[in-house]
Amino acid sequence: MWQALGGVLAHSIPLSSGRLRKGRVLTSDDLAKLSADGRQDVTVAMLAPDDLDENTAALALAQALVPDPKDQGLRLGDAATGRVNIYATGAGVLDICLDKINALNSVDPAITVATLPDFQRVTEGMLVATVKIIAFAIAQRDLSKAAALAQKGLRIHKPCLHRVALIETSVGDPVSDKGARVTRDRLLRLNADLTETVRCAHDVLPLADELTAAKPKADLILILTASATSDPMDTAPQAVREAGGTVRHVGMPVDPGNLLFLGDLHGVPVIGLPGCARSPALNGADWVLERVICGLPVKPADIAAMGVGGLLKEIPSRPQPRDITP
Repeated sequence: MWQALGGVLAHSIPLSSGRLRKGRVLTSDDLAKLSADGRQDVTVAMLAPDDLDENTAALALAQALVPDPKDQGLRLGDAATGRVNIYATGAGVLDICLDKINALNSVDPAITVATLPDFQRVTEGMLVATVKIIAFAIAQRDLSKAAALAQKGLRIHKPCLHRVALIETSVGDPVSDKGARVTRDRLLRLNADLTETVRCAHDVLPLADELTAAKPKADLILILTASATSDPMDTAPQAVREAGGTVRHVGMPVDPGNLLFLGDLHGVPVIGLPGCARSPALNGADWVLERVICGLPVKPADIAAMGVGGLLKEIPSRPQPRDITP
């Protein structure tokens, strides 16, 4: 029994005077209590000279992932039972270096990091990742290797575009305020404000005029059309070009959200929202809008890569649901 002194208890043990919990480093007092309860043996883990205990190892790996908490928008929790949680310090979008996380998770099965999905929108205090050392100890050389691979493996991109203009078009019927209301709620989650909402006829020239007028007053311009954009030469993309801007991409492999387009008006991003953006439910426009507001570039290849996982929950109010049963 006394050979277990200084060992790490492998399993929790109930005692007549309390409980010794798994992971405890056994002291002479602990062994005396075990003997008094009639126990003659106990299972422990004994650390080798070059081993790091689970908490020291977990904290070292977490500090390698987040060496600059303020710059990375993250904070580390305390180390306990071989785990260190990592939290967001504000709203934003999580950016993960997938190669780094995959590489460090391949060093040793006992060294693990689990994260939220890449580009997940986060809020202050949200748990975004957890470091867990599964064994009671890990070899220093393995931990050092994992830490070297982990350097700055994740960060939060905070919102940097705050003034947003929304232009809605109509084809005669009055425009409901639902689109503006839902859009405002989306923006508030990322500390952005809907500073201007204007409406115009669903035609190229009136829409181009409103785009030109909105450009000096906005960091981002959103267009919500009465009739969905289904072609690169449709009304809204053409209006962006007429105003002197460019259209970089039309359509996306995310449903709901297919009918989105992305453009630029003299340095101000322009997003043509799909009709499903009138619903508060998650849609493809959220993924683009969140990245753009947080200053992340969204290239055509980025949109193309959204297809895997892009089949989102159906919006019941959609006029033409994807599953039409006779």
